[in-house]
Amino acid sequence: MEEAFDVGARLKQLRLSRGLSQRELAKRAGVTNSTISLVEQNNVSPSVSSLKKILDALPVSISAFFAGDEPSQPQSFYRRGELTDIGDGKLSWRLVAARRPDRRMSIIHEHYPPGADSGEEMLEHDGEEGGVVISGQIEITVNGEVGVLSAGDAYYFDSRLPHRFRNPGDEECVIVSASTPPTFSDAGQEMHHA
Repeated sequence: MEEAFDVGARLKQLRLSRGLSQRELAKRAGVTNSTISLVEQNNVSPSVSSLKKILDALPVSISAFFAGDEPSQPQSFYRRGELTDIGDGKLSWRLVAARRPDRRMSIIHEHYPPGADSGEEMLEHDGEEGGVVISGQIEITVNGEVGVLSAGDAYYFDSRLPHRFRNPGDEECVIVSASTPPTFSDAGQEMHHA
């Protein structure tokens, strides 16, 4: 059984390593003090967009946040249990090769339960991203244009354009996506959908 990632402890470790109080981090991130406290105590699971705002204030990329401090030796094959879940507790985004040194792209196995949403706040970050829907449906909004994609359909766009992902269906949507640069937060240089 895979051990759950301790979001609260990791955030607290990064905040303290930068000499920031909860109040100062909250101010920089544009969130309330209680939000930082609740996340650090693991009393709430932040949405991907909320976590991105907090990490951008540090600054730390989402993939670096979940990868931890120890890069691994490059390997060619990854089993299901070796993928790092960088989702928010509702959305499951499993990153391939999260700890690989000098990774130049992000490949993510995404699962959106019915009604799941990357957040009302549109996402924007450097790079490009694309993916193929494996099963279910996903509604993607890119720069005001809305498309509903089903199994076998694909997308590819400039990630600097405002975008959002939402599952409007009644079954889970599964996507395999890639983005470059390897970002899952624009903080240092990365971010995927949120």
